[in-house]
Amino acid sequence: MGKSVAVLAVHGVGSQGAKTPANTSTLTFSKALANLVAAEIGKKKFKNHVAWHEGFWADILQNRQGRYLHLIRRRTRGDQMRGFLARNISDAATYRLISTDPKADTYQRIHGRIERALDDFNIDPDVDKDARLIILAHSLGGHIMSNYLYDMQKKPLRPLTDFRNARTTMAFVTFGCNIPLFTFAYDPADVMPIKRPGTALATPKYRKYYLKTWWRNYYDKDDILGYPLRDIGPGYEELEAEKELKDIPINAGGLFTSWNPMSHNAYWKDADFYRPVARLINKAI
Repeated sequence: MGKSVAVLAVHGVGSQGAKTPANTSTLTFSKALANLVAAEIGKKKFKNHVAWHEGFWADILQNRQGRYLHLIRRRTRGDQMRGFLARNISDAATYRLISTDPKADTYQRIHGRIERALDDFNIDPDVDKDARLIILAHSLGGHIMSNYLYDMQKKPLRPLTDFRNARTTMAFVTFGCNIPLFTFAYDPADVMPIKRPGTALATPKYRKYYLKTWWRNYYDKDDILGYPLRDIGPGYEELEAEKELKDIPINAGGLFTSWNPMSHNAYWKDADFYRPVARLINKAI
C-alpha cells in the first residue's frame, strides 16, 4: 500500500530562491511547515502516509527582477525597499492571462509548474493513484491555485488523471490569501468562485473523506496581504452560507511580527496554522 495523502504546497509573492529545486518533492519554502506537521502527527506515520510536493515558481520572475535591480543600483536609493516592491508587487502585477500575446506567458508557465507537481504524484510509485489531495496555498499562491482549478473545471487537462484535474481534492487551504485584490475589475455579482474540485469524493468509494467545508481560508487581521473571502461577492457568500467556505482569523507570528504586516510570512511556522493543518492531514490519513 502506498501513501494515501498527497499535499501540494504553493508559495506566494516574494523571494523564494532563484534556482528551481530539481524535484517537486525537494522541500524548500514549505520545509519548516512539513516538519512541524510531521511532529504533530508523528514522524513515522507522516513518512508512511504523506507525500509532500511543492509548486515552486519564483524563479520564473525572480531572475528578471534581480537583473533589473542590479542594473539600476548605482542610480537609485532605497535599494532594500525597491527590492521588496520588485519581488512582491511585480509578482502580482505580472501574473495574469494575456491570451493575445504569446510572449507574455508567465501565467501559463506558472500553471505549468503546478501541473508538474501534480503529475509527479501520479508517476511516484510510492503514492496511491487515488490518494486524497490537500492543497496549501500561501498569499498569491491562493489566487494562482484558484485560477488553476477554475481553468481546469472549464476545460479538464489531458491526459485525464485524478491528480492533474484535482478530482480527489479533499481540502483547499489558503492562508494570507489576497484573491479579493484581483476581483475589483468586476461587479461583485459577476465574481464567481471555483466549484468544489474533489468531484471523485462524492462517490461511495471516497464518501468518508468528503468534507462539507472543503475551502478553509486563514488570515491574520494585521496581515495587509491576507483577506477574508466571504465578502468578495454573492458567489462567495453562498459558499460560506453552505458551509463549503470558512474564513478563519488567527494571530500569526511572534512578539515582533504578530501585530504588524510582517505576520504575512509567519503562517508557515505558527501553531495557529500548522496544528489545524496537521489535524486535517491526520483526518485524511
